[in-house]
Amino acid sequence: MSKSSVYGTTRRARRSNQYIRVTSDDDERELDDIPLMIGETTFDMDDESDSLVRPKRQRRPNQSRLSFFFEGCCGVCARCCLKVCNRQKTYKSRIVPIGLEPSKDEKFPKNVIRNQKYSIITFIPKVLFEQFKFFLNLYFLVMATSQFIPAIRIGYLYTYWGPLGFVIFVTMCREALDDYRRYRRDKEANSQKYKKLTRDGLVTIPSSDIKVGDLIQVEKDQRVPADMIFVRTTEKQGACFIRTDQLDGETDWKLKLAIQNTQRLISNVEILDIRAQLYAEAPQKDIHNFVGTFRRTDGEVYEDSLTVDNTLWSNTVVASGTALGVVIYTGAETRSVMNTSQPQSKVGLLDQEVNTLTKFLFFAVLVLSFVMMILKGFAGPWYRYLFRFVLLFSYIIPISLRVNLDMGKAAYSWFIMRDKIINETIVRSTTICEELGRISYLLSDKTGTLTQNEMIFKKLHLGTVSFTPETADEITQHLNSMFGQKEDPGQTQQPFLGPSMTPTRGPVRRTVVTRVYEAVRAIALCHNVTPVYEDDEDVNSDDTEADRQSRQTVVYQASSPDEVALVKWTESVDLTLVKRDLNSMQLRTPSGSIVKFQILQVFPFTSETKRMGIIVKEEDTGEITFLMKGADVVMTTIVQYNDWLEEECGNLAREGLRTLVVAKKVLTEEQYQEFEIRYHQAKMSTQDRNTKVQAVIESLERDMELLCLTGVEDKLQEGVRPTLELLRNAGIKVWMLTGDKLETAICIAKSSKLVCLKYYEHEFVELACQCPSVVVCRCSPTQKADIVKLLRNHTGKRTCAIGDGGNDVSMIQAANAGIGIVGKEGKQASLAADFSITQFSFIGRLLLVHGRNSYKRSAALSQFVIHRGLIISTMQAVFCAVFYFASVALFPGFLMVGFSTVYTMYPVFSLVLDKDVKAEIAMTYPELYKELTKGRSLSFKTFFMWVLISVYQGGIIIYGALWLFEDDFVHVVSITFTSLILTELLMVSLTIRTWHYLMLLAEIFSLCIYIASLAVLTYFDSHFLKSWDFIWKVLVITSVSCIPLYILKFIRKKFSPPVYAKLT
Repeated sequence: MSKSSVYGTTRRARRSNQYIRVTSDDDERELDDIPLMIGETTFDMDDESDSLVRPKRQRRPNQSRLSFFFEGCCGVCARCCLKVCNRQKTYKSRIVPIGLEPSKDEKFPKNVIRNQKYSIITFIPKVLFEQFKFFLNLYFLVMATSQFIPAIRIGYLYTYWGPLGFVIFVTMCREALDDYRRYRRDKEANSQKYKKLTRDGLVTIPSSDIKVGDLIQVEKDQRVPADMIFVRTTEKQGACFIRTDQLDGETDWKLKLAIQNTQRLISNVEILDIRAQLYAEAPQKDIHNFVGTFRRTDGEVYEDSLTVDNTLWSNTVVASGTALGVVIYTGAETRSVMNTSQPQSKVGLLDQEVNTLTKFLFFAVLVLSFVMMILKGFAGPWYRYLFRFVLLFSYIIPISLRVNLDMGKAAYSWFIMRDKIINETIVRSTTICEELGRISYLLSDKTGTLTQNEMIFKKLHLGTVSFTPETADEITQHLNSMFGQKEDPGQTQQPFLGPSMTPTRGPVRRTVVTRVYEAVRAIALCHNVTPVYEDDEDVNSDDTEADRQSRQTVVYQASSPDEVALVKWTESVDLTLVKRDLNSMQLRTPSGSIVKFQILQVFPFTSETKRMGIIVKEEDTGEITFLMKGADVVMTTIVQYNDWLEEECGNLAREGLRTLVVAKKVLTEEQYQEFEIRYHQAKMSTQDRNTKVQAVIESLERDMELLCLTGVEDKLQEGVRPTLELLRNAGIKVWMLTGDKLETAICIAKSSKLVCLKYYEHEFVELACQCPSVVVCRCSPTQKADIVKLLRNHTGKRTCAIGDGGNDVSMIQAANAGIGIVGKEGKQASLAADFSITQFSFIGRLLLVHGRNSYKRSAALSQFVIHRGLIISTMQAVFCAVFYFASVALFPGFLMVGFSTVYTMYPVFSLVLDKDVKAEIAMTYPELYKELTKGRSLSFKTFFMWVLISVYQGGIIIYGALWLFEDDFVHVVSITFTSLILTELLMVSLTIRTWHYLMLLAEIFSLCIYIASLAVLTYFDSHFLKSWDFIWKVLVITSVSCIPLYILKFIRKKFSPPVYAKLT
């Protein structure tokens, strides 16, 4: 053995022992590292070295070499096919040329939107597959097809193919209409016009013709058609705002920065004459991060790194100026498409339960047919007789069940959209209305769903004194006093001198006036807010800012709404932000003078640091100040020692306020220059850049002076608290899925009376499902959908997701019932949802009233239709048994079709108007909803009760008619069929809990139709129908079949009433 192989074996053994030791010692730590959702691409346990230690396949004893060879070939082929079928699309990074840079011939996806479910070729096959995957439809397809065989035909073809063809035709028309509407919407989106920059100028092209590398100009209020790198803008500061409401769900504008090198060009056309290229990472779902570079090689080589601040993601909207971008991702590779899952056809739980019952009924048909054959004997062509028995008893599974349920679903949708209390509610998916009555988990977005996304400043705390909006006049007086002293040279007190000129090393005792001044000044400076004015281009000089502010209403834009709330509050106390660009900021003092600051550095907020900072330099005094604000959990270790911060943070949190700690540190010129050198070196690093940059920043975050603590409240939507309380009393567990940081989510949860659970990933499901409410933070759109799927798969309960933004679409589509809110963030969630409402409070009535009625009505309707098939099949079985097990139909085919259509259809379908409790009682006593989630309205227990009722009534009718049989067999048909019709009408009356005038009309109308048909049809003896014998026999048989059931219902209602009966 060679030395290298020995060393290799030794090293492998050492690594193996080390792995075993680590696994045994750090088992709990490894479990904590398991991701929440382990997808197919999360990690791969295979390694190249695994093939070296796998046992070699050996030939079995007594196995021939040829057999061994073919077995190996088959195994290799199977593995290859499996890899090909499971192969996922791999995304690659790309180099995008700009200007004169030569381009490579690479293929990228077309920039088209396609939400259609079908094409011309796949429409019929897909629709038929979707229909016949249900056992009920497949069963009747087999039964109808069998009637083409003369030997087993027992009726006319139309008695089987007519109902089945009607169901399929209605379904295909509905699917075709829905898909045509999707096609029209897609065509409208793909046909939107955009301007492409070429050497011939700006050329207008449709969105579908945009390709990677194109220079696209996006106007103000125009949606970005593809993922682009921002290269130029008409805004002077080289930045513009975009609205990302349809991407991340936030209504606040985001500031995007153009590449500095291209922004300095005189015009857009000059971009075509440079030689540059963009490096873009492989397409991915993360909308908050991007890795890229810009490299220009004509003349002196220029390189710059690109981050998410330089991107314009697809489906965002330019809010200011005009943006010119280079397309880097198109179509299916854009961030918005990758974060949107494909819509799937949703099937309600009640439909699945009905499908299960039909399978059980099919089993009953087979058993009954075999019993008949056993009693008849297996002589002759027994298999033909067996199939004829199956056909005769096939009415046990009525095809009218699907027709009635589908028509009922359409009626429920109409009732919901006609409800004036929840006006403007739209039902976009008519197939799952019953799901609203079975919800166990409600998963809600935060921004725009529970809240209005409107922050209100509530409290400023300085340690020994606090201020609220009611005491804002005191703050204004303090600011007037301090700024008056600063602007008056005769005053001896200078707020910018003394402790502010040298770094402080300990607490300095100041007056309340000075502390208020420094706190408000820090709040007015430490942010990323930009004031936006209309017709900003008309202003040519800076000295008109004060006049412009007095004439126009300023709009503050920032990535965080609480920053806007803080800046608005400083404006209310007369310290106003009047101008902000990339390098400077201006404040207007209470006296009207302008104080100018130079922005030296900005450290934006991240979920990791939980704080943001800014270094500013006042132009008049030259003072350099490092200001910082952040969450109390991180700021506690940064600020100087104090004895009040932790306590007051807890007090504000108990009031449901979002807290921010504000601190400052004064830097000398030398300190800042030293910091800038180290900071620049860290930013230029190519390895561990983020770690090195953060380490340099943290060198400043030491011994900072604590200035104040702020409290901001996120205003909830109208009716959120009582609605959540209503849902909780109904037994529905509420989960809040938000992209916000943990502190924000906790504050909203406390405001809306939810409870926050801090969890570890590997025990998430076990713990979270036991909690009445859960808050899940920092969720991307895809992660929201993953949480919904995880909850559905683990619990098996019905889930409902509600949101209002484009980032909620995946979650809405993944839930059993998706609800979209039409709000400030647009209509994307509303259009993708199953139900669309205008405010969150409507969900209470939607679930507790309409969900209850839809489920109860469909349960009663489906069981009654099954009863209608069972009773006639019972009569058929008794008839066959009496007449020597002959496979002959009891009733002609037309009577069988008429029984399930014109004679009983209207009274049975009128059950969709029935309701057990009034809407007011359902809303007053939400606890009634808990019963629905148990599924007791449609269960095997209720099903077997209806089976017993059907067997009893069918047996009474057929045995009664045969017992009273005298002359002609046609009299038996007349008596049994008339008694059957009257029994069904009376059973509908017995089932109804709340009468509606249309129910009474349906009963009378159906009875009149049957009486009128008796005079027309030739199946009956008209003379016998007019005789007293016919009347008294029908009345006796009908009374015996129905009166005992009425008595049992009265006794049950008297001694064991339902819960809702006690409330009515």
